Amino acid sequence: MIEAARAVTFDFGQTLAELDYDFLARRARELGAVIDPVSARAATVRAWSAYGAAKALGHARAWQVMMLEILRGGGVRPTGGQASPEHAEQLVRRLWAAQPEQNLWRRPITGMFELVSKLGAQGIPVGIVSNSEGRLAELVAELGKTPLFRVIVDSGRLGIDKPDRRIFEHAARKLAVSISDLVHVGDAWEADVIGARAAGARAIWFSPSDDRVLPDGVVACGDALELTHALAALGLGT
Repeated sequence: MIEAARAVTFDFGQTLAELDYDFLARRARELGAVIDPVSARAATVRAWSAYGAAKALGHARAWQVMMLEILRGGGVRPTGGQASPEHAEQLVRRLWAAQPEQNLWRRPITGMFELVSKLGAQGIPVGIVSNSEGRLAELVAELGKTPLFRVIVDSGRLGIDKPDRRIFEHAARKLAVSISDLVHVGDAWEADVIGARAAGARAIWFSPSDDRVLPDGVVACGDALELTHALAALGLGT
C-alpha cells in the first residue's frame, strides 16, 4: 500500500502555465523582430529537451538555450531583414532582460489552476517551486491566482535553483511537512523529477515527451485529469 502524501508543489512554466506564443510574437515585434508563433510552438519539445540537457550539465544559461531553439523554430528574423544567428542571440538576451516584468509563461494550462483550487478547498497544502527570475509572485498575482498557494518558492529570490535539493526542502518547511510527505509536479526531467527524487520527495512528471523508464516514486501524467487521478492515488484529493 502506498503511504499517503500530505502536500503538493507545482512547477510553474509548462506545468501550471505555458509559454504564450502569441504574446512572444508580440514582444518580438516590439523588439524589432518577426516570428511565426505556430512554428515556434512546434519547436517546444526540442527546446525543452535542450533545456534539460543544459540543466544536466549545470549550464547557467539553460533558459537562453531553450528560448533560442524556440525562436529558431519560429523562423525569427529582423523586421524587414534576413535571419542571422547574431540577431537571434541578441533577441534572446533582450527577452531575458525583460522576463522579470514581461514573463512569457502566462497562458494557463487547461484544468491546472482548477485542480489547484480543488486541492486547496480540501485542505491540502499547495505551493509553487519554480526556477524563475525573481518576480513569479507578481505574475501569479497578475493572473489572480495568489490565494490558491500557501507558498511561492522562486529560485530568483531564494538564490537556489532546481534540481538543488535545498529548494524542495525549503518548500517542505514552508508547507510544514516533511520532505518525504511532499509530491512535486513538473515537466522538466532534470530540474523537477530528478531534483525532487534526490531531495526525498515523490515526483509526478507532467506532459512527458518520451517513453523512458520511470524510477521508483515517479508517475507520469499528460494532462490535468490524469494528474487528478495520480494525486488521488497518493492520498491528495478525491
